[in-house]
Amino acid sequence: MHPASERLPAVPASMAGLLDEVGLAFERQLSSDMPSVNTLCRHVERYRGKMLRPMMVFMCGEAFGDVGRSHVIVAATCEMIHMATLVHDDVLDEAEVRRRGHTVNHLRGNEVAVMLGDYLISNAFHLCSQAGDPALNLRLGEVTNTLCEGELVQLSHRDDLSLDEPTYFEIVRRKTAVLIGACCELGAMLSGAPRPAVDALRRFGEGLGVAFQIQDDLLDLEGREEVVGKSLGRDLEKGKLTLPLIIHLARPDGEARERAIAAIRARDGAALIAELSREGSLAAARLRAEELVARARAELSHVPAGAARDALDAAALAIVHRDF
Repeated sequence: MHPASERLPAVPASMAGLLDEVGLAFERQLSSDMPSVNTLCRHVERYRGKMLRPMMVFMCGEAFGDVGRSHVIVAATCEMIHMATLVHDDVLDEAEVRRRGHTVNHLRGNEVAVMLGDYLISNAFHLCSQAGDPALNLRLGEVTNTLCEGELVQLSHRDDLSLDEPTYFEIVRRKTAVLIGACCELGAMLSGAPRPAVDALRRFGEGLGVAFQIQDDLLDLEGREEVVGKSLGRDLEKGKLTLPLIIHLARPDGEARERAIAAIRARDGAALIAELSREGSLAAARLRAEELVARARAELSHVPAGAARDALDAAALAIVHRDF
């Protein structure tokens, strides 16, 4: 397996300064006169990681024109919303590691982590209001509602061995993909892209978001924590049926299905991975992700040729080959 850094395209030169501006926007927005709050915010800022969502805002904006202050505000807002969901997810999953460091809930308990996630969300919308365009708040408010709906539906299906693919894909679209889609959509819109292109980039982002989540599902099963940088095996432990399991349980082989169900109920990750590998369910899930990425890349025909489109295409290809 190649090092993770070899799996992602280089950040375009035009992006580096903009990502620095996102970092500064974070620091200004999350600055508090209470030292204990500042300590927590400094800790959680490491969750920014790859900054995929801000990069999507900027690349989609650059594809159609100049990128300015409103793009930076939207990029920082989207990443802050994303960070809030990570803090809350760690509580739900009882995760101890995130970005190769301890999670807030592990260090300070669930109460602090829940309130910090809420603090990030409230600050995200306070920051977004500084763009001076209520339509941005409305759109990102709608997206945040959808993220919560997706998580609630997923929670309602824990330990549901009858979960089917359409329900799974709708959960993933809501809890992960809509935010990435909104980053692409708003980045292009703020640069004056025509409506068909804005819609195409929203579909592009949502397709990548679903593929991104499938890859997360696979990494949770077969990744290495020292490479991925976060707690693994949490989906199985928490009774979340992910795509490889859903594909496997839908197969006609009754004995293979019963072996998998036994492993799921016993929370036996090694036995489950062996079963999924033997029957080709891991490979089948990876193929679904690759198909989604191919369809997403086709949406880039609506984007003018140039460095920004090339960067979007490279980011799409990297989604299903990442190991973290």
